[in-house]
Amino acid sequence: MRNLVYTGFMSLDGVVDSPGGGPGEEHRSGGWVFKDLEFVPEAWSLKGEELTDTTALMFGRRSYEAFAAVWPGSEDHAAYKELPKYVVSTTLSDDAIVNGWGPTTILRSTEDVAALKEGDGGAIFIHGSAELARRLSDAGLIDQYNLLVFPVLLGAGKSLFSRADRDKHMLRLRESESYSNGILKLVYDVKR
Repeated sequence: MRNLVYTGFMSLDGVVDSPGGGPGEEHRSGGWVFKDLEFVPEAWSLKGEELTDTTALMFGRRSYEAFAAVWPGSEDHAAYKELPKYVVSTTLSDDAIVNGWGPTTILRSTEDVAALKEGDGGAIFIHGSAELARRLSDAGLIDQYNLLVFPVLLGAGKSLFSRADRDKHMLRLRESESYSNGILKLVYDVKR
């Protein structure tokens, strides 16, 4: 069975909207991970550590379209170029797949994601894709959360976690670290 890992940047009030501030990130505070905060290199070490464990990437349609416009030519994301990618979308067409960015498969449902997890292979990492992450969390399909929590309150925006009335999900803290600029690294396993 494959692990499904959500990795992302989150404000202290749970918002994951527009952290980089690039195209398609329209939040009024877009780019909040880079603004008004001292750069401390070790606070970003989680991103490098994840490369070792990542065997595939998963996106919702909007995140795929945003990342596919930038990541294939980015030196910072070169290690992701040839990895298999899965896009969970009911609307993305096959001809919208970006050429030269590794093998890409469109999954049409949560059931397709569950079937993928049952197969062989290593960890699949979800980047961005807040709506997809909420849906997969509610379905009990996410196994781990790798979060960098920033010392900012955004007040509004896309949240990582849904407000749906569902059964409680318990998490087990695997790793944590705090950095001098106020960023927290929190790695949680979902208890089954």
